[in-house]
Amino acid sequence: MKIGVIGAGNLASAVISGSVTSGKFKGEDFILYDIFSQKVEENCRKFGTNSADSTAEVVSSCDAVILAVKPKDFASLLESLAKDLQKSNPLIISVAAGLTVDFIASFLPFDARIARIMTNINASIGGAMTAYCPNKNVTVEDEAFLDSFCKSFGDAIKLDEQLFPQFSVLAGCVPAFAYKFVDELARAGVKIGVAKNLSLRIAAQTVLGSAKVILESDTHPYELIDRVCTPAGTTIDGISALMENGFENAVMKAVESSYNKDKSLKK
Repeated sequence: MKIGVIGAGNLASAVISGSVTSGKFKGEDFILYDIFSQKVEENCRKFGTNSADSTAEVVSSCDAVILAVKPKDFASLLESLAKDLQKSNPLIISVAAGLTVDFIASFLPFDARIARIMTNINASIGGAMTAYCPNKNVTVEDEAFLDSFCKSFGDAIKLDEQLFPQFSVLAGCVPAFAYKFVDELARAGVKIGVAKNLSLRIAAQTVLGSAKVILESDTHPYELIDRVCTPAGTTIDGISALMENGFENAVMKAVESSYNKDKSLKK
C-alpha cells in the first residue's frame, strides 16, 4: 500500500520515523511532497522514502494520502486537489488540529473517504498516543489499515470526534508537561548532589518505568503510590511536599489552561 504525505514537517516526520522503525512499514511505502524540498530530502535520506514533484503526483499514485499541512492552508490545498482526489479516490487522512471530517468533506465534490487522526511527537520513537475518527464513507478495510498504521508508532484508539479537543490536550500538550517534570526532577537531583546528565537519565527512565507499570499492571496509581510509601519514610515526605506546594492544582490548571486556549483558538 502506497502512502502519500503532503507536508513533511515535524509531526509527519515523526509518524514516518515511528512507522518505519517499527518494521511494520517500509520507507519505500511513503511518497512525500513539501514546498520545502529539504524536509523531503531529509526523510528520504533517513528512512528511504520516495519524493514527489507535486501534490497531484502524490494523490495520483497513492492508496492513502496524509494531509499534514498547517490548518490555515487546508482550504486552499483541498480546493486545488479536489479534482485529483475525486479521480483517484484515496483514503484521506488529516492530522490537522481543529478541522473536522465534515469541514474537510465540504471542500470535496464527492463522497470522500476521510479519517482524522491526532497524535504527538512521541511517534518518532514509537511512543505516541493516537486517536482516529473515520467518516461514514471509510470502509472496513480502510479502518483496519488506519488502526494498524496508527499503532505502528505507539498506541491508538478509535475516538468520537467530539472528544478530539480534550484528547488533543491530553495527548498533544502533555508530552511537554512530562518533559518539564523530568527536567525539574533532574535539576532537583543536581541540588542534592547528582550530576545533571546522570540525574536526567535516572529521572527519565524512572518516569518511563512508572508509566509502563500503570499501563501494564491494571492497578490504580493511588494504590501504586501506597505501595511505594512506607510509614514515616522518605517517599511519603516527598508526596506531602508535593501536596503542600500545590502539585495537584498545578497539573489540573495546566490541563484546563491548554484546553481553554484550544477552545479560544477555534472561535
